[in-house]
Amino acid sequence: MPLAFDTDQRISAVRKQFGALGQYLDPEALAAEVGELEGKMGQAGFWDDQAEATKVSSQHAQVNKRLETYRSVERDVGDLDSLVELVEEDDDLAAELEEQLDTLEQRLAELEEERLFSGQYDAGDALVTVNAGTGGTDAQDWAEMVLRMLMRWAERRGFKVELLEVSEGEEAGIRSATFKAEGENAYGLFSAEKGVHRLVRISKYDSQGRRQTAFAGVEVAPILDDVGDVEIDADDLQIDTYRASGAGGQHVNKTDSAVRITHRPSGIVVQCQNERSQTQNRLTAMGMLRAKLIEREERARQDELAKEKGGVQDVNFGSQIRSYVLHPYTMVKDHRTGVEAGDAQRILDGDLDAFVRAELDRKISGRAPLRDEA
Repeated sequence: MPLAFDTDQRISAVRKQFGALGQYLDPEALAAEVGELEGKMGQAGFWDDQAEATKVSSQHAQVNKRLETYRSVERDVGDLDSLVELVEEDDDLAAELEEQLDTLEQRLAELEEERLFSGQYDAGDALVTVNAGTGGTDAQDWAEMVLRMLMRWAERRGFKVELLEVSEGEEAGIRSATFKAEGENAYGLFSAEKGVHRLVRISKYDSQGRRQTAFAGVEVAPILDDVGDVEIDADDLQIDTYRASGAGGQHVNKTDSAVRITHRPSGIVVQCQNERSQTQNRLTAMGMLRAKLIEREERARQDELAKEKGGVQDVNFGSQIRSYVLHPYTMVKDHRTGVEAGDAQRILDGDLDAFVRAELDRKISGRAPLRDEA
């Protein structure tokens, strides 16, 4: 019995998508890179330089995983012909073919995602900071909601998440918070969330129950093991210690273990309070400062390139990227891509994949953001 039209269409689409990915991923080049890295790992004294050895081993694991995934998908796509013949002889196997197509479409989508990460730091970990903006107590409450949304999304992606610092709001919510997301392409993914997030709802803090608008800003910086190219003059730093607030045990709350570092030339302020040791908090805060300085330099470089090309400059910080409307209707709309969702609570619970994917697609295609904020 011949295949259903939609099944035949799906098979054609899978084959076409796989062919395009083969051109992009270039399995022969991946295999050559794996061989080159294995050659380095096999050299005498490879582990003498622990930092370099770890870097090469990590790179080898990443490239080898990509190659093995491609080859596995290649085998499954090749098996489609045999499975189609069996289905044509026995209709009872149609469900197995549909299941195979479901799996292939998902794996192809994961492979295709790789093309979205071409930036210098995209593959690495991310340092994510959420700041309350205009809107008073509502903004501080909204900042806490955005923090929860982003951390939940990171966990859904399988990232390791560590909250480094939280500055609580006066009445509710937070003034700011910073967390670290560790995992493959964490920085590349979180870069799609940079900017200002706007909330429209009936205020929980307005005695008259009026509709209020609140803003929260999201900053994202890359975390690198090798930051030797970032020079920080000790004279440019103001380092303050203070008593940590919130959970953390008696020792954290009774000593000045929390550290705040201000980089005077840039005005960047970082703080860390998640460790019991002031020394450890200081080291972590310095890492956060380096990450933000790297992001600042990268942003300046991108802005300069945009000016030279005569293109529209995409302001990463201070630009309203998305609106979350909870009254009088519910809708989340991204102003850069036009992607919308009616189930706002699902988005606030961390289901951000559609928004992030659309923004990464927009950036890699070179399209200007829509910026329709009406």
